[in-house]
Amino acid sequence: MKMRIEDFKKKFPHLANEILDNEQQLSLRVNIGVPDPWRGYTPGIEDYIRRCKSIDEALKVIDYLEKHGEIRASEAAEYRKLLTEKGLSYFGPRKEDDYYYKRAQDFWNNLRRKSIYGRRQQQS
Repeated sequence: MKMRIEDFKKKFPHLANEILDNEQQLSLRVNIGVPDPWRGYTPGIEDYIRRCKSIDEALKVIDYLEKHGEIRASEAAEYRKLLTEKGLSYFGPRKEDDYYYKRAQDFWNNLRRKSIYGRRQQQS
C-alpha cells in the first residue's frame, strides 16, 4: 500500500515528525535480515498461566479464555483441576515482566557472539 507523504503527515503527525527529515523524505533505516525469535509465536494457555501471581488470577485467565472461545470447556476444566490439585508451579517457573524481551535479547546476543566468533575463525 502506498501513501502520499501529505496523507501520512495528516494521519500520523507525531510519527511523521519523528521519521521524516527536513526535505520530507523518509529517514527511517530498516535492518532487514535480523531474525525475530518471536515471529509467528502465539502464547498458549500455559504461557498465560505462568505469568499469574496466584491461583485465583490463573483461574480468571482460564475463565476469560473459555468465555472468548480460545479454549474448549473440557480444556478449561482440565486446567482448573490441575491448578487446584498441583498449583501454579506445575506449569513451570513464573514468567517475569519483560520475559519475551529478555529471551529475545539473549537470542540476539548469542547470534552476535556466533557472528563475532565466525569472523575470528575466518581471520585466523
